Amino acid sequence: MDDQTRTELEAAAFRTLVAHLRSRNDVQNIDLMNLAGFCRNCLAKWYAAAAKERDVPGLDYEAAREIVYGMPYAEWRERFQKEATPEQQAAFANNQPDH
Repeated sequence: MDDQTRTELEAAAFRTLVAHLRSRNDVQNIDLMNLAGFCRNCLAKWYAAAAKERDVPGLDYEAAREIVYGMPYAEWRERFQKEATPEQQAAFANNQPDH
């Protein structure tokens, strides 16, 4: 497979992942962190870091969050984020990701 095709397939997979996460507002970030070791915020950080590496102006962490969440992060938190349970918090404390 050539590099251009690989990049296009990776981009399509990323867009599908972001669309899926946008449609699953019931899945909390702490659940993602506890089960997979990453969450929507991680995706936004990786997106912003890639933009910075390529000198893309105006695409900081907050802009990347809006891309991943499909709305400003503060709005998403207000509409969808729930308080983490003690069990979720304990699992998170015992399973810190490497990034």
